[in-house]
Amino acid sequence: MTTETLLGEAAIEENLKQFLLVLSVSLSVATLPQIFSWFRLIPYTLLLVIVGLGLAFLDVRLVNLSPQLILTIFLPPLLFEAAWNLEWSKLKRDLVPISIYAVLGVVISVTGVAFAIAQLVGGSLATALLVGACLSATDPVSVVALFRELGVEKRLAVLMEGESLFNDGIAVVAFSFLVGLSLGTAEFEIQTLIARFLAVVGIGIGVGSLIGFGISYLTQRFNLPLVEQSLTLVSAYGTYIITEDLGGSGVIGVVTTGLILGNFGSLIGMQPSTRLAVTQFWDFLAFFVNSIVFLLIGDQIRFADLEANLGLIVVTIGAILLTRAIAIYGLGALSNLLAKSEISLPDQTVLWWGGLRGSVSIALALSVPVILQERTEIIATVFGVVLFTLLVQGLTTKSLLEKLGLLDAQSAIQEYNDAIARWVALNRVQKYLNQADTRPEIDPEFYRYQEALVKGQIDSLQENINKLRNEYPQLRELGVEQLKEELLAIEADTYAEFMRSGQLSSKLSPVLQEVFKTMEENTV
Repeated sequence: MTTETLLGEAAIEENLKQFLLVLSVSLSVATLPQIFSWFRLIPYTLLLVIVGLGLAFLDVRLVNLSPQLILTIFLPPLLFEAAWNLEWSKLKRDLVPISIYAVLGVVISVTGVAFAIAQLVGGSLATALLVGACLSATDPVSVVALFRELGVEKRLAVLMEGESLFNDGIAVVAFSFLVGLSLGTAEFEIQTLIARFLAVVGIGIGVGSLIGFGISYLTQRFNLPLVEQSLTLVSAYGTYIITEDLGGSGVIGVVTTGLILGNFGSLIGMQPSTRLAVTQFWDFLAFFVNSIVFLLIGDQIRFADLEANLGLIVVTIGAILLTRAIAIYGLGALSNLLAKSEISLPDQTVLWWGGLRGSVSIALALSVPVILQERTEIIATVFGVVLFTLLVQGLTTKSLLEKLGLLDAQSAIQEYNDAIARWVALNRVQKYLNQADTRPEIDPEFYRYQEALVKGQIDSLQENINKLRNEYPQLRELGVEQLKEELLAIEADTYAEFMRSGQLSSKLSPVLQEVFKTMEENTV
C-alpha cells in the first residue's frame, strides 16, 4: 500500500471522526430542552449557536469551516427543503413584495452599510462595499428554521422565506462583482452589471426548471417510492453543481427545482404516500443539516478578532438595522401602494427585526481572496454582525411576536387544528361503533356506554371549536381554505392516477382552481 493511499485513508478517518463529534454534540444539544425545561425558551437553532460559542470560548474547534463546505454540502438541502414546502399559490400572491424586497432591498443594504462604514469608521470603500454585500442577504437557513420553530403565521413566514430564498442570488452577484472591482478585474458599468445579473439568475431558473420538470414527468412513468425520494436528493445537489459550473446562481437553481417538484412534480408523479414520505425525509435532512450548521457558526467565532474590530462591528450593526428598516417599511409601503399587498405594520416590524444573517453571509466573507489586506476585518465584522442577529434579534423575535399579538392567533390556529383533528377522529370512532356487530363476549351495555362517552367528547370538542371561531373570526376563513386545498389535492391525485394508468396522455388543468378563482372575483 502506497504512502499516498495511507494518507488518504487517514484523512478520511479523521474527517469521519470530526463529523461524528459534531453530530454527537448537536444531537446532545437537541435533548437539552427535554431534560431542562428552561432551555425550551430558546429556539433549538439558537441554542446550538450558544453551545458553539461556549466551545469557541474554550478554544475547542470541532472542524475547520470552509465556504465550500457550507455552500456545496449544507446549503442545497436546506434550500430545497424550504422550497419544497413553499406553496406556489401563497408565494404567487406576494410575488411583488418579495421581488421588491429581494432586489431593491439588497441595493439599499449594500449602499447604506458601505456609506456608514466609510463615513463613520473611515474604512476603505472596498472593505465597506464587501461587508455590505456579505450582509445584504437575509439567510434562508436561519430565518426558515427560526420562524418554523416559533410557529409564525403562514403568510408572514412566506414573505420572509420568499425574500430570503430569492435575494441570495442578487447578493452573490453583487459580492462577486465587488470582489472583482477590488482586485481590479472588473469595471463599474451599470449595463455590464445588469447583464451579468440577468445571466446568473436566468441560468439558475433555466437549469432549475429543466431538472424540475424533467424529474416531474419522469416520476409519472413508475411508482418506486425509494427511487423517487432519491431523485429529489440528487436533483438538489445536481442542480446546484450544474448551475454553478455554467456560471449561474446555484441557489436560484435549487429553489426553482424545489418549487417545481413540490408544487407540480409531487402532484402529477407521486402517490400521496410517496409524497408524504419525501416530505418527512426532507424534514429529517433539514433538521440534520441545521443541527450541524448552527453549531459550527458559533464554533468558528474568533473572539480576539471581534475585540480588535469592535467599533467597526457596532457601526455595521447600526447600519444593518437602519437600512433594513428603510427597506422593509419603505418598500412595504411601495408594495402596498402598487400591488395592494396589505402588509400590516406589525408584519413589517417582524420582517425588519427578523432579518437574521447566518451561514450565507459567513460563506461569502470566507470567500474574500487572501490577497486583499482587509480580509481579516471583513470576516471579523461579518461574524460579529451574524452573532448579533442570531443571538440578540433571534432570541427576542419571539417576545416581539407576542407583544404584537401575532403568536396569539397562531396558538389559537394550532388549538383549532388539533380540535378539528380530534373531532374527525372521534366521529369515525362513533361511526364504527354504530356499524359494528355486537360481539358475543362483550356486553351490549358496554357498547352503549362507549357510544355515550365518545358522543360526550365530540360535543365538548364542538363547543370548543365554536368558542374559538367566535373569538378568532379568521378561523372560519382558515377552515374554508383548508377544505379548498383538500379538494384541489383530491382532484390532482385523481388526474395523476389516470396518467399513471395510461388513460391520460397529458396533465389536465385543475377545474376547481378556476371555479374557486371565479367565486373569489364575484365575491369581491
